[in-house]
Amino acid sequence: MSREFNQPMGGNEMPRFSGIASMFRLPVQTDAEGLDVAIIGVPLDIGTSNRNGTRYGPRQIRSESVLVRPYGMATGAAPFDSFQVADIGDVALNPYNLLKSIDLIESHYSACLAHDIIPVSIGGDHTITLPILRALARKHGPLAMVHVDAHADINDLMFGESIAHGTIFRRAIEEKLINPDKMVQIGLRATGYGADDFDWSRQQGVRVVTAEECWYRSLSPLMQEVRQMIGADTPAYLSFDIDGLDPSVAPGTGTPEPAGLTSSQGLEIIRGCHGLNLVGGDLVEVSPPYDTTGNTALLAANLVFEILCSLPGCKRR
Repeated sequence: MSREFNQPMGGNEMPRFSGIASMFRLPVQTDAEGLDVAIIGVPLDIGTSNRNGTRYGPRQIRSESVLVRPYGMATGAAPFDSFQVADIGDVALNPYNLLKSIDLIESHYSACLAHDIIPVSIGGDHTITLPILRALARKHGPLAMVHVDAHADINDLMFGESIAHGTIFRRAIEEKLINPDKMVQIGLRATGYGADDFDWSRQQGVRVVTAEECWYRSLSPLMQEVRQMIGADTPAYLSFDIDGLDPSVAPGTGTPEPAGLTSSQGLEIIRGCHGLNLVGGDLVEVSPPYDTTGNTALLAANLVFEILCSLPGCKRR
């Protein structure tokens, strides 16, 4: 007996500007029961160090996702014919307390992971990744990591605080949530406080691929190397900070940096994760107040779709 999967509402059933703005116009439910993939919003921005507004990211990405159709024409990927997917809403955070919000996120994801699901998250600032990794590592052990970002996020402290959006990958490595020998950071660039700003990652065994190494080239060969480095069996996580892309294509973010990755390179990275054992992924740092055209959120929605297409078991026509 074939299984019936949730399908996005089509543009001929309801005009795309109408109806409930769930992610990809999918059905909404309150928990992860019965799902293969749960889309979860985490509307946090009190971990940011520059421009805020990412608390509105999940809502705006959902709104723009109405334009995403159910098949990947280039890859032939059909995620909604492959998995039971639903939008399970947002984590209820404490907007006045970052550490309390971190605990709430970890608890929420632990409850979701009691079901056999892959969480795909929309942020929210990058701080959200740390509690998600804590919940996932408890289930899967230390994870391989593909991290797309303009920044390494390996500060030890920010204004004396050990947890903020710029410290999370140092904490994750220290807590052994990530295996640094199976981690790659792609797109790091711009200015820093010293010549060794990216060196802590390298010293732990992380492969660092700066934006300059990506200029004017396809990233498909790089991702082939990443797949070989990580392997097909190791549980892996993809964390995609929208500021890894150039502000010309993604201006709506809190800490933009010039000369970043192109949108097509972003697609190549995510599509290049197909073949990895992805157990989760996130798209973070979209700030709608700085996204006057909605193009950043629209691009983010398409990148989230590509994450679904790259999950293990996604059928390809």
